[in-house]
Amino acid sequence: MIPIKRGWEIEAMRKAGESASEILSALSGMVAPGRTTGDIDRAAAELMAEAGVRSAFLGYKKFPGHICISINEEVVHGIGGTRRIQYGDLVKMDVGIIRDGWIGDTAASVPVGILNPEAERLCTITQKILAAAIPLARAGRRVGEISAFVDAEARRNGFSVVREFVGHGVGRKLHEEPQIPNFGRPKDGPILKPGMTLAIEPMINFGGSAVRVLEDRWTVVTADGKPSAHFEHTVLVTDGAPEVLTGSKKMLCK
Repeated sequence: MIPIKRGWEIEAMRKAGESASEILSALSGMVAPGRTTGDIDRAAAELMAEAGVRSAFLGYKKFPGHICISINEEVVHGIGGTRRIQYGDLVKMDVGIIRDGWIGDTAASVPVGILNPEAERLCTITQKILAAAIPLARAGRRVGEISAFVDAEARRNGFSVVREFVGHGVGRKLHEEPQIPNFGRPKDGPILKPGMTLAIEPMINFGGSAVRVLEDRWTVVTADGKPSAHFEHTVLVTDGAPEVLTGSKKMLCK
């Protein structure tokens, strides 16, 4: 069953999305050379406390961080720690919060200074792919249309999509139905209906699609060591154009 939100539930999702977006925006401004990923995670904890929300990730299946923070070849699920951010890094931050029992989930890839041309192009295109995929989340269309579009655009630009990790429904739970892969056929997946809330999140690699999980059992890295980019919005399916619940972020990569 895919949960359908109505009335006050949609408004609660809007507020959760707003909180997640504001925290991610604040954290993006804190990413700088010399700071550690642990510094950013602690800042996330402080921002959440100030906003009266809590992390949707901390303790989820024993995850030890308040956010996921991943650098360069790290794809997703990185844990804040002692790794120092350096000039030229591409830092991916995934923020999930719980506000009044509802979850806002969003992510962005943040350049630290000037990226090398490979990473800059990857980051720019990944962000543009998400922006172009969101309008496909319309009532009457299938999830597979979003999936197929992301894959086709990644391939057209010479990149590959991560296949082991996917987007998902979100609401009372961090991961609800439906799953939203970044690959597939347009006719696959359930038909979208008004009131569905979806976390659409392209995870795109500069090189091959293969990934592996590090010894910490969380951090996912590209198998070939090439950079990866990740952007995510929580989106509401409506009777008309979809509504982005996690704000309209500025272009981080140009």
